[in-house]
Amino acid sequence: MLAMAAERGLDVQFELGKKHEGPFSGQGVEALILQGRRWLDAGAVQLVVEARESARGVGLFDGEGVFNAAYADLFAEAYGLGTVMFEAPNKPSQFALLDHFGPEVHLCNVRLEEVLRVEIYRRGIHSDAFANERLKPRRSIDAFTTVLHTPGISA
Repeated sequence: MLAMAAERGLDVQFELGKKHEGPFSGQGVEALILQGRRWLDAGAVQLVVEARESARGVGLFDGEGVFNAAYADLFAEAYGLGTVMFEAPNKPSQFALLDHFGPEVHLCNVRLEEVLRVEIYRRGIHSDAFANERLKPRRSIDAFTTVLHTPGISA
């Protein structure tokens, strides 16, 4: 199927985890990492970590919606943040993943009406993000220096 998709110019994402199997276990994460590696080796370009629509009692989230950062780290270490996407269907799951990984994390299953809030938080300009060092906006010293040294511009 992956070869057929590639022949048609399509990229394939594969979803890791199941909606009805509950939160991940240590052995379950190891098996999913192996499964994801097989899919990537076969031609998939991205892996999605399941969280359903609730981010409660499934995947990286326990029955109360508490994020398991240690398991998320295993996926990120195995594949890199450029290859793995995390379903983040609600504000607590979105903010937990951004707080943990920073702005480089790929989120999916974000409702359209929440995209702006997520991006404001990702860029560190949401009031809840101010205390997080990973999300602080970076000032460009180089841009400022360039302006100072541009003929005709003075500070």
